[in-house]
Amino acid sequence: MAKTKKGRAERCVRAKFKVQSIERTMSQRKRPDGTWGPGELHTVKMFPIYHNDDPDHENTAFWEATPSGSLELGMVNAEAVAHFEIGHEYYIDFIPVQ
Repeated sequence: MAKTKKGRAERCVRAKFKVQSIERTMSQRKRPDGTWGPGELHTVKMFPIYHNDDPDHENTAFWEATPSGSLELGMVNAEAVAHFEIGHEYYIDFIPVQ
């Protein structure tokens, strides 16, 4: 359970996804002067992890809870994109906004 600023526990759902691809495309981006111009867009595509036939492995438990789905993030911040690597697994926490 995650904690709020006041120390109360709040509900959280955790998923485990794996990066399948990172695509680079040209898009429009707002410049510091307020005008728009070409800019690079990175699209990170992730899918739920799959079980590995080991009933005691963490991935099996996650797969049984979320066997299908997808997540696609469009990013223009190259530093943020650098945190993702193809083939790596990531936890994703879903916490309600208060």
